[in-house]
Amino acid sequence: MSELFTAFSRAARDLFTPAVFWRVLWPPFAALAICIVVGLSVWQPALAQLELLVPTLPWTGFEWVAQWAAMFLLLAGFVALFYFTTLLLVAIVVLPGLINRVARQDYSDLGRHGENVFVGSLLTTLGATLIYLIGGLLSLPLLLIPGAILVVPLVWTGWVNQRTFRFDALAEHATRAELADLIKSDRGGFFMVGVGCAALAHVPVLNFLVPGYTALVFVHLGLQRLRALRSRQGVQL
Repeated sequence: MSELFTAFSRAARDLFTPAVFWRVLWPPFAALAICIVVGLSVWQPALAQLELLVPTLPWTGFEWVAQWAAMFLLLAGFVALFYFTTLLLVAIVVLPGLINRVARQDYSDLGRHGENVFVGSLLTTLGATLIYLIGGLLSLPLLLIPGAILVVPLVWTGWVNQRTFRFDALAEHATRAELADLIKSDRGGFFMVGVGCAALAHVPVLNFLVPGYTALVFVHLGLQRLRALRSRQGVQL
């Protein structure tokens, strides 16, 4: 529990330093611009298709319900697209610089023994992206179930957070064996951190900074646990 508190508090400290703040601020604005362009292109046809789909569900039956439900689902899809695009930009473009800064400041004792870092990071990010997009689309109808909107996006976003960032946070420093060991032994912990950060994404205004903050939390948590693992194994840090 102390490791989690340290990771969240150090990530908050780093987030609001000028050099880091501007790095994590531009991806959400870039993602917003992309969503606006996509929205202007596909909004009407997508809405029309959803209006045809929703009445086929057994628990709908009124035209106005179908229209509002279709609009709600489409908005939910664009919120997911915004978050995913921001996450992708942070993971691919911003995170390497954040890792260097955090490691130099707080974990300079840790040796870097990563292998095929760029390729592994790219494949992990693209794989998580594909699963997130397909799963997100398939789960959209579930959001119409009362109460599901409080659970489904939280769990799904928590999953993609940990899937994307746990590898990237460790890849430059950990060997393949260390990486596999940490992911296997701390899978539940990484997932809970992912869900906790996903909950912050529901806070207005703050949600613009959440993907960058999430990356920082995972970097701190991952490097803390790598340091502890090497210490337990008697490995030269």
